Amino acid sequence: MNKIFFVTFATVLLMIPFCTFAQGGRQKGVFDRDAFIAKRNAFIVSEAGLTNEEAAAFIPVVNELQKKMFDIGREYRQMAKSLKHNADASDAEYTKTIEAGLNVELKQAQLQREYYEKFKKILSPKKIYLYKRAELKFAREFMRNGNK
Repeated sequence: MNKIFFVTFATVLLMIPFCTFAQGGRQKGVFDRDAFIAKRNAFIVSEAGLTNEEAAAFIPVVNELQKKMFDIGREYRQMAKSLKHNADASDAEYTKTIEAGLNVELKQAQLQREYYEKFKKILSPKKIYLYKRAELKFAREFMRNGNK
């Protein structure tokens, strides 16, 4: 009995470095953007029921949209972050940040409209709807489960 316990314990101890190496040696709290995108894309393909051909045409367009959406919001996020750390911010700074956020939302809505037209050339309306649901579902699950 002791030999079985010892062998099991030794095996587990030996596997720890390999598991860490397999994960790229990432430290806790470090966001792996590529892994996130890969998980999101796989989730979308599965949830929307995309064929291999549809996925090959659609996923690059979705990734392009997401990158542009992220880039549009970058300046606003920087403004909001600096405002958060500025206890002596003026009303003008708050107003400027709020208006920048509203402008980001408008630009992102326009971008979504533009890409919806591109999506229609690749997927049926039903699959576009399933894609949108999958995006929301993935976001909820990611927020609920964290960066796992």
